[in-house]
Amino acid sequence: MNRLWIFLCFIFSLNAGAQGYPAKPVKLVVPFPAGSATDQVARLTGQQLQEALKQPFVVENKPGAQGAIAAEFVARSAPDGYTLMVTTNTPQAANVSLFKKLAYDPVKDFEPVARLSTTSFMLMAKPDFPAKNLKELLAYVRTQPGKLSAGYGSAGSQVSIALLKSLGKLDVVEVPYKGIPQTVTDVLGGTLTFTFVDLSNALPQMKGGKLKGYAVTSAKRTPLAPEVPAVAEELKGYELIAWFALMAPAGTPKDVVQLVSDSISRSIQKPEIKEKFANIGTDVAPMNPAELGAFIKSEIAHWANLVKLANIQPE
Repeated sequence: MNRLWIFLCFIFSLNAGAQGYPAKPVKLVVPFPAGSATDQVARLTGQQLQEALKQPFVVENKPGAQGAIAAEFVARSAPDGYTLMVTTNTPQAANVSLFKKLAYDPVKDFEPVARLSTTSFMLMAKPDFPAKNLKELLAYVRTQPGKLSAGYGSAGSQVSIALLKSLGKLDVVEVPYKGIPQTVTDVLGGTLTFTFVDLSNALPQMKGGKLKGYAVTSAKRTPLAPEVPAVAEELKGYELIAWFALMAPAGTPKDVVQLVSDSISRSIQKPEIKEKFANIGTDVAPMNPAELGAFIKSEIAHWANLVKLANIQPE
């Protein structure tokens, strides 16, 4: 009788995961600072999930160590569906090659929930920078070896700079930051010469005339800023795309994962929500849990190749 009761309880626990979920607010951990592209995507995602599942989805920023601090926190959180992470290619793929040792495993420690969107970066400097276009920028930087600086606040921006240096044969001092908004502030203040900015932050800066956009990292020009050339127009083979995804701690009940995945995937494919994502510089690009899991494994290999091409040594 005891064995039967234990078995029945086990079966009930397997089936009870999503029943009544969510019964309380859900935490959305963001590995980058407030105002970053990931933060903006998380807040938009949280709004959609709150409308669909009738509970608050509260954003909590935990920046630092290229997203590794937040990733480790989520990986060690209870797998009950109440702590999720809006992550990017940085913690889930690039960090494997950027760090000699990680305190989390981007595959084993997480349950993929849904890919949300993709974006690219824009090379930006102050409007008074002595270069009218990308060709002139590259030529000018070559005349100032070791004297100019570039800041990065994510793996995407770090690799963007390193690829520019490698393919463009540039000598630039690289400066790390906790997030891209801080690099923008220091370019505006003159502390940094240039930076690569995700489109969600780049477009307002460019449209407001505060920073000049010289090129985007996608293989071709983006419809979001068609007047800005691609770096590849000057440096053949240059391409970098970033992505945003929703993850849960490993062991989170499958039906909870599926419920959240289905809810957000339905929402972000609505025309009006796609437009909201476009307004923050990202293109909706949904994937289900299985697709995202396979994609992350392929991205770990892809970013390893990018890091190698950019000649970045792991820290």
